[in-house]
Amino acid sequence: MKLLDIAEVAAQAGVPASALRFYEEKGLIASVGRRGLRRLFTADVLERLSLIALGRLAGFSLEEIAAMFSPDGRLRIRREKLADKADDLDRTIRRLAAMRDGLRHAAVCKAPSHLECPTFRRLVKAAGRRRTQPVSKAVSKRVA
Repeated sequence: MKLLDIAEVAAQAGVPASALRFYEEKGLIASVGRRGLRRLFTADVLERLSLIALGRLAGFSLEEIAAMFSPDGRLRIRREKLADKADDLDRTIRRLAAMRDGLRHAAVCKAPSHLECPTFRRLVKAAGRRRTQPVSKAVSKRVA
């Protein structure tokens, strides 16, 4: 079994060595020894790092990702967690699409100023509400 030192893992995974040390501290990955002062990892750490990266891209916290690995290192993802995250992403996509459409409209709106554009005013109002709650249907209602 080939062992990779921390510099090799960092280079192959595109992850800084400091992140690898942090992930190890959090229990997300484990080194199997040392060569001098350098941590050594088995090659399967690269797949685990890819899984961590996928989880982060999907919006999972490191704690949530850590819970997806059993103590023996096997992956154990609860399917309902994946479905819940997919639902969260759908809501985010709808919110961002509505914001994008509103900004595109405001960019070409014929109103004398942005504040005289009803669509832009809805965006401003929705953004103010966003500080305390998700953007409501006010933005997505009619953005064109």
